Amino acid sequence: MPHDLPRTSARTSSPTPALTLSRDLARDLWAVAVAVALVTAAALVGTAIERRDGTLHVGWPPLYANWGPHIGPGTPAAVLVAAAVVAYGPRLAARLPWRPLLAAAWGTAMAWTWSLALIDGWRRGIADRLTTKYEYLQVIDRFQDVPGTLRDFTRHILLDSPDHWPPHVAGHPPAATLTFVLLDRVGLGGGAWAGVFCITVGASAGAAVLVTVRALAGEALARRAAPFLVLAPAAVWMGTSADGYFTAVAAWAVALLALAVTGRRPRLTGCAAGLLLGLTCYLSYGLTLFAVLAAATLLLGTGAHRLRTLPYVLAGLAVVPLAFTLAGFNWWEAYRLLVDRYHQGAGGIRPYGYWVWANLACTALLVGPATAAALRRTATTLRLPLSSPERRLAALVAAAAVALLMADLSGMSKAETERIWLPFAAWLLAAGAFLTHPRAWLAAQAALALLLNSLLLTGW
Repeated sequence: MPHDLPRTSARTSSPTPALTLSRDLARDLWAVAVAVALVTAAALVGTAIERRDGTLHVGWPPLYANWGPHIGPGTPAAVLVAAAVVAYGPRLAARLPWRPLLAAAWGTAMAWTWSLALIDGWRRGIADRLTTKYEYLQVIDRFQDVPGTLRDFTRHILLDSPDHWPPHVAGHPPAATLTFVLLDRVGLGGGAWAGVFCITVGASAGAAVLVTVRALAGEALARRAAPFLVLAPAAVWMGTSADGYFTAVAAWAVALLALAVTGRRPRLTGCAAGLLLGLTCYLSYGLTLFAVLAAATLLLGTGAHRLRTLPYVLAGLAVVPLAFTLAGFNWWEAYRLLVDRYHQGAGGIRPYGYWVWANLACTALLVGPATAAALRRTATTLRLPLSSPERRLAALVAAAAVALLMADLSGMSKAETERIWLPFAAWLLAAGAFLTHPRAWLAAQAALALLLNSLLLTGW
């Protein structure tokens, strides 16, 4: 054979691992570019609408925020926490024993959330957040007679009713407000204690997601997801917001359910899961959509354990609704009145045609560029067999995405979804387990969070 002719060999035509990795990274970057384009479009179109007729009722579309570059006492701490997680997070997540890893995830999430909140300063960032005219602490004195207030709760939902509730009190079932009433009763009253409570409890949501992922999809994927659950742009709104607290309650409900359906003390964990699922529905009407995540968790559980656990879950689930109903609160009547109240206020003015897609731009900022890339990989992973750990995690993430899209299409979440959708966002962040080059993606997540918190004065 002449030496100048091309040689043939037994090599296959399949791409090399390096080429496959390069192609995957390119596709990841395309997914990020789509997210950037969505946010840019929402900002440009939203600014034009707000200047034209002021119907969006937000200061920096699509976010409920205003432009205001600033630094504060939390700035150096936030930079240090971010640098530490980027440098050491993936390695520690892979090596720490499981229980210390959960504690480290919770503690680091608290440090990240606290430092971001303190960029705005102690008063504005934490102590005063839950004391504004929109918030729960405004009505603590009206709950001196708790049973009487619960019986009378629905009479004060509509704007034209006497002594109507502030927006957040009217917009949630009374368990949300009662949380802060109980804090006040045990001597932890005021905005500072409320803020500390919401940050401390809310920061545990990531640990709950890790417990769920380990139970349903294996420890390896949970460990890979851990740094992304800690160092998330969502922390900008987790501190300080009651929705951070709601996020943790809903996340632990699913975590306990995952333990139950995989055989970890199914009676105890099943009852506890049902109890927290019931509480979740009485913290926020929109979190009834966590039924989608609960259903996915049941389907991903072991068949035998699933059947044995279900009666205990249902028994626990009945407790909170039964207690509130016997106390005189009618959930369905309250929700019907809330729909009317929503349309009496900004919800009736904000255009659905803009927010139905701009809400997704808010979500892109909430979960960050790493999650945009990871969701692309999630869609690809859904093609694998259900027995695959990766497919099981992808199914869990997809369930959260479906619940979020249902909330979006309902028209009851027009704007402010960077706060309202925190409970769903926590589960999208777990898709970070599918990413390669985790340190680079974590750096992007941290940079976005620092920019958002330092350039904007967020409303919540």
